[in-house]
Amino acid sequence: MSLAKILWVDDEIESLQSQKIFLQNKGYDVQTLTNGFDAIDFVKENAVDVVLLDETMPGITGLETLSKIKEVNAQIPVVLITKNETENLMDEAIGSQISDYLIKPVNPNQVWLSLKKIIDNRRLVAEKTTTAYQQQFRNLFMALNSNPDHNEWMGIYKELVHWELSLQRSDSPEMQEVFQAQKSEANTEFFKFISRNYASWLKPGVKDKPVLSHTLVREKVMPHIEKGVPTFFVLIDNLRFDQWRTIMPIFLESFRLVEEDTFYSILPTATHYARNAIFSGLMPIDIEKKYPQQWKNDDEEGGKNLFEEEFLRSQLKTLGEGNLRVSYTKVLNNQAGLDLLNNVHNLLGNDLNVIVYNFVDMLSHARTEMEVLKELAGDEVSYRSITKSWFEHSPLHQALKKIADKNIKIVLATDHGSVKVKTPVKVIGDKQTTTNLRYKHGRNLNYDPKEVLAFRDPKEIGLPSPNINSSYIFGGEDVFLCYPNNYNHYVNYYKNTFQHGGVSLEEMIVPVVQMVSK
Repeated sequence: MSLAKILWVDDEIESLQSQKIFLQNKGYDVQTLTNGFDAIDFVKENAVDVVLLDETMPGITGLETLSKIKEVNAQIPVVLITKNETENLMDEAIGSQISDYLIKPVNPNQVWLSLKKIIDNRRLVAEKTTTAYQQQFRNLFMALNSNPDHNEWMGIYKELVHWELSLQRSDSPEMQEVFQAQKSEANTEFFKFISRNYASWLKPGVKDKPVLSHTLVREKVMPHIEKGVPTFFVLIDNLRFDQWRTIMPIFLESFRLVEEDTFYSILPTATHYARNAIFSGLMPIDIEKKYPQQWKNDDEEGGKNLFEEEFLRSQLKTLGEGNLRVSYTKVLNNQAGLDLLNNVHNLLGNDLNVIVYNFVDMLSHARTEMEVLKELAGDEVSYRSITKSWFEHSPLHQALKKIADKNIKIVLATDHGSVKVKTPVKVIGDKQTTTNLRYKHGRNLNYDPKEVLAFRDPKEIGLPSPNINSSYIFGGEDVFLCYPNNYNHYVNYYKNTFQHGGVSLEEMIVPVVQMVSK
């Protein structure tokens, strides 16, 4: 391993020789210079791991040198060493992105600890994370094999997301491989769990069941409504729990987290079914009965999510909340996002403001269709990274920040998640069979029952029958459902894309989060 290179800039560097020798004995390559101009030239020509920078030097001050070094390379960590503890100097230094500051006179151990914190921090965190996961691995394994109930599954999935995000920073391919195997095993067990229990949750009178899409508004939004305090129910389409965790720090700059929870998306975990269920408070079979004109099955022409506002207002009446002042905003493109940003202050007079934001869904569909996005979101890490980058610069973030100083509440949720598909499974069907990759319904489906979750009677799981004798099948884990004709082309085209509609932790266990103004 090459020695970490330190540049120490101080006009009295001669008096610091013993400190230089101390650091060299600790394994650092220490270069010394006596003024800021030489330091700026040095970092232009040489790779440097950390700059130790005296604040008061003749010619050009430490702060001026600092800003020039950051112009050359914004990533170089700089430790400012100063005699001056005045607050405005500290503010300016921190604003200029120093990594640490030390007050003169400094002793060798102080300098060494500062370097260790900066240079070794990543390695030390990675080693600690890897060790901690190794210790937790067995507990997770035991939890998976102890027949968890729906609450315990939510806990297991949260734990898996925690380790996935922690190990992402650890740079240990071996441990990441072990983790992926454990996550895959978790999805295998979860698929069995849903196969055994899902239908029973939908029977009338059953008490022991999770919050599902059609009970989300009643159980997770309405309890927070308070006269005089506007509640914003923000539904970001297709947002997985790991993606929420990735954008959470951005929210927490402006808002305080009250509760981070999860709920179960209904099957199929697809926008048409899950989101209509959220807004109507009904399962799809009951939406079709109550709104025969508005409900469209997969194989019917016309928009599938055009009546959400009508469904929502009807649900609020049913819940005895028909007098609330309610707004409904749907953002399908950037212009609609900018309109929201310009109009957000006008929403503060309402009791409930629903904002449906479609970006993540567009991304996951586009990722299937467009080669550029296949490159950009080729794996879980880059998919999370794109989500974070989008949210940070989105009109949605700007709009919420604009009203963060007002007394408001936010309930953030989604309709379903998505899963990266890798394993093709053959399904044969007639012309009426739907084209979805994670679920299908049709009259004459031919499939291997060991490879999918099948319901011959859609009523059993609260779904309408588009045709007589229609049955539904769902892919589990990382399966995608393919027709035998043109099979290889189809498989190559869709393999390693993010899809939804089926049974996986990522698609079904999704975030619902409550925040308030700081």
